[in-house]
Amino acid sequence: MKNINVKRMVEEEGDEDETSSFPVSPTGQYFTSSVMSISVICVLESEIPIDDSCTVTMLKDVFIPINPRFSSIMVKDKNGVKQWKKVEVKHKDHINVPIFPQGKSKEFYDNCFNEYITKIAMEQFPQSRPLWEIHIFKYPTTKSAGNLVFRLHHSLGDGFSLMGALLSCLQRADNPSLPLTFPSFTSNNNNNNHNLESDYKKGFRTNVVQRVNGVVNTLLDFGWSLMKSTNLEDERTTIRSGDEGVEFRPIDITTMEFSLDHLKEIKSNLKVTINDVICGVLFLGVRLYMEETKYDQKNTNSTALVLLNTRNIAGYKSVKEMLQPKNESKWGNQFAFLHVSLPKIDKEESSTNPLNFVFKAQDVIQRKRNSAAVILTGKLLDTLQKYRGPEVTAKYIHSTLKNSSMTISNMIGPVEKMALANHPVKSLYFMVVGVPESLTITMMSYMGKLRVAVGTEKGLIDPQKFKCSIENAFDRIFKAAVPSASSKSSN
Repeated sequence: MKNINVKRMVEEEGDEDETSSFPVSPTGQYFTSSVMSISVICVLESEIPIDDSCTVTMLKDVFIPINPRFSSIMVKDKNGVKQWKKVEVKHKDHINVPIFPQGKSKEFYDNCFNEYITKIAMEQFPQSRPLWEIHIFKYPTTKSAGNLVFRLHHSLGDGFSLMGALLSCLQRADNPSLPLTFPSFTSNNNNNNHNLESDYKKGFRTNVVQRVNGVVNTLLDFGWSLMKSTNLEDERTTIRSGDEGVEFRPIDITTMEFSLDHLKEIKSNLKVTINDVICGVLFLGVRLYMEETKYDQKNTNSTALVLLNTRNIAGYKSVKEMLQPKNESKWGNQFAFLHVSLPKIDKEESSTNPLNFVFKAQDVIQRKRNSAAVILTGKLLDTLQKYRGPEVTAKYIHSTLKNSSMTISNMIGPVEKMALANHPVKSLYFMVVGVPESLTITMMSYMGKLRVAVGTEKGLIDPQKFKCSIENAFDRIFKAAVPSASSKSSN
């Protein structure tokens, strides 16, 4: 697989010693500042009822040894600089097993689980112990026989690092002696890659015209990004309240699932990428929701922040490799934001030609691919951190998030079924919480499916109506791109 040559923009991690204190990375400081505290929730859905008798053993022998941060707390040294300090982990303090009435319906436990996730999404981590915890929901829902929830503070690492850590605890269900495998990260035109980052990082074209276009696009994108992060705020709509403190409000988390084979069919018929298809579906779905909930806002200027992994990698590495000082896929927070304007709906376009949204997404992605604005943004953050400190930089990042309407991020999961302590994992998804936005969308591929999770501000966005809008967008695009599927369904 070909390495992707994009400059790492956010940070370089310091050496992490097993026995001593070590520095908190710049991004780790941003995420634990006075203006931001962001966490990641990862849900593993079990095929069988959960036996939690081995939980402490798993934590002690498998999870905690993965990284020194999992057994460290954040403190300030004599100069006021944040450090990770090793402490003794009291395992039971990190294990939560909620209790609900026995013998109820699966739908009842669906509601219990959703309310429980909403509750823990709003909670802050105690600073007196390491910044992670697990929650074992031992009741059957309509989707699983039980749920294992990992909640980890984002200062511990980005999605790539944290997912690598979780995967270190999992094994192939069919044969634990074999390694998990992942979809290819190669970026030729015929691949089935569905990682949003990899399309962006194909590199600059070699001819003069494209280089000039790259310079122009870079200047325009960086200038617009700078304005969006400071003075240019999205309008208030049915997907964006724009209120101060929105990150402290309750959220709903809903999920939906799409077949990667269906996405690939659309990709092949339209001669676009999987990324183009996914973005087209999401953008159309958001516009359909805005159109249904408040028609005159359907084409309001709205911006999505796409999170990019900035590592120079060809795929997941083992945790041991990530912890090596000179490894290119180093542990930590190494990502960037990319501003993308949501395409607008032309008159009757969503029903007569929904494929236009895929092609619009393709145009945006191709233009962003030929821009180095993300690198300049990284340099700007480095400069702010160096001369103004982490608090000022954190306020800039907070403003970047708050001024936009939504955030989109994705991760690639394994092709094979996984198991945790002999519990087969039916499906999994993740959500970023504590973000100063009303709408967050995450995606995770696993066993030929794409699981989409949507975090929405309670009282502003109708989660079921939003879910229907995304599913409706996918159906319209699929039927338009694959006519044979439409004819089969009508027979």
